[in-house]
Amino acid sequence: MRILYGLLMGMFLAALDQTIVSTAIRTIGDDLHGLSAQAWVTTAYLITSTIATPLYGKLSDMFGRRPFYLFAIVTFIIGSLACSFADTMYQLAAFRAIQGIGAGGLMSLALAIIGDILPPRERAKYQGYFLAVFGTTSVLGPVIGGFFAEQSSILGLTGWRWVFLINVPLGIVAFMLVARTLHLHHERREARVDYLGAAALVIGLVPLLTVAEQGRTWGWDSTKSIACFVIGIIGILLFIAVEARMKDDALIPLRIFKSRAISVTIVGSIIIGMAMFGAMMMLPLYMQIVHGASPMKSGLMMLPLVLGMMSASIISGQITARTGVIRIFPIIGTALLSIGMFALSHITADSELWVVMAFMLLVGLGLGNCMQALTLIVQNAVSPREIGMATSSATFFRQMGGTIGVAVFLSMLFSTVGDRIKENMTAAAATPEFKQALQTALGDKTLMADKEAYGIVQGLANPKGGGAALNSVSEDSSVISRLPKAIAHPFEAGFADAMDHVFLTAMGISVLGFLVLLLLPKIELRTQSGMAAAAAAKSKAEGEAAAAASANGMDEGEAPSTTRAADGHVSGTSPAEEVVGTGSAWCAAPTIEEIAADGQPVPEAVHDAEVRVELREQGEDVAHKTPRHRRSDD
Repeated sequence: MRILYGLLMGMFLAALDQTIVSTAIRTIGDDLHGLSAQAWVTTAYLITSTIATPLYGKLSDMFGRRPFYLFAIVTFIIGSLACSFADTMYQLAAFRAIQGIGAGGLMSLALAIIGDILPPRERAKYQGYFLAVFGTTSVLGPVIGGFFAEQSSILGLTGWRWVFLINVPLGIVAFMLVARTLHLHHERREARVDYLGAAALVIGLVPLLTVAEQGRTWGWDSTKSIACFVIGIIGILLFIAVEARMKDDALIPLRIFKSRAISVTIVGSIIIGMAMFGAMMMLPLYMQIVHGASPMKSGLMMLPLVLGMMSASIISGQITARTGVIRIFPIIGTALLSIGMFALSHITADSELWVVMAFMLLVGLGLGNCMQALTLIVQNAVSPREIGMATSSATFFRQMGGTIGVAVFLSMLFSTVGDRIKENMTAAAATPEFKQALQTALGDKTLMADKEAYGIVQGLANPKGGGAALNSVSEDSSVISRLPKAIAHPFEAGFADAMDHVFLTAMGISVLGFLVLLLLPKIELRTQSGMAAAAAAKSKAEGEAAAAASANGMDEGEAPSTTRAADGHVSGTSPAEEVVGTGSAWCAAPTIEEIAADGQPVPEAVHDAEVRVELREQGEDVAHKTPRHRRSDD
């Protein structure tokens, strides 16, 4: 399927951008003299991409996927190009907001389009490829970002600017592939656009996402944080009120939560998002701080996690495609995720790397069994015309869970790491090995040239300056790798112990997800794609309308009337007869091949009849209820 390549390229763009920028952001901040403002670069992107996701889903259901997917790609390219020429961190944050508007549609719409063209059982195989792309970028992003960040200049531009500029050629290729291959039939659905809901969503999410990113810096009980919480809660309550009023025209119709499958899946998505993004944030930190890996190397060390995600998603997708079984996979996935997090909570600064990687593989297997299964369950639980809304809603809630998870876990890490380092430092300071290493370091002329590292050594040698040494490590953990091993070890052990506490919390969250997903009802996946199901539903509605008209106006043997119904069909006639009937004179309907041979476009009514026949041959009950309409189809 050529269309698949364009969709995969679009998702690759959005997924890569998140990881490649995080690796280079420190270099970018230093170059633009605004390291203190780096959080706003991440926050701006996160806010716009999260808010845009449900908007893309709802609008694409109403007006079609193609124009919005192309719009998302173009917006992402424009934002990337602008980012590559930013002169200040605040300019970069503004341009990243534009990028986020595009990124919000790249992931959710790609999955929705697959839902349109493939039935759920087949869809499981292909969505595994999308998850594989997501996992691959978690490895490639740090490697590519680290490479560009380390280059002083490439083709006359500062190295870090290529972190954004690389998106331009990739985006152009994605645009060309999608524009050439994505031609889906879509019937425009008239509905009110939920402008008030969108505005309320902005009021609710902007302050909440902002405080999630900035709360640790501001202080969770600071005036700024409390104001964000209050405004955010008011906005969310307003959003719920507006959605209740808009009913089916809402961005996220509240009625979908009456479905047990959807409500359980969305709660599960939030919980799994928290555990997933928390793990993917902590593991690279562990590799860099405890094992002294560079950002590029830490990305490669994530390979076991990625391999676990890819293999589990592909295997579960193949099993689902062949058997239709899907409910068991997210349950197995959360169980494996819980076990993996529990195992990671026991790693130390002295743990062998292969042991840590084995635990990472287990976490990856858990995530791979969850991600695509939850998306498929939500898509399967709604009508075909709402696949976009369902997919974007699932993505939206998973992103929200991830944002909450990262904020909570980072706050937990940095609020406990100081005490853990002090405990390990106190125990180490009593040993002869540490005292000897400290005396040797004080006279090391090479170490004296490193002001930050030597300052920590001096601080440890002077008990009154130890606190300042600990604070400097919390601000810049990279200095640990430049300290002598015996002195660095208490710092590494302190970070490892603090991360153990985080992983244990993530295990508790994963167990909660396991218990929630046990509530999933029995799932029967549809055997039709979204487009085929929509065509079948339309045919059924036309048949019911025609049957009602027949019952009201004439018997089986009466001559047909030439009065047109509200849907444009002639009452009492089949769609094929409408094409060739004139007045009261009727003749046999030509075949589609005969119409095409005359150079005439095939009327939509005839095309619908052909679809019904094909679906009926596959065992679907989509024929008109009235016998003469069924004969006319044939």
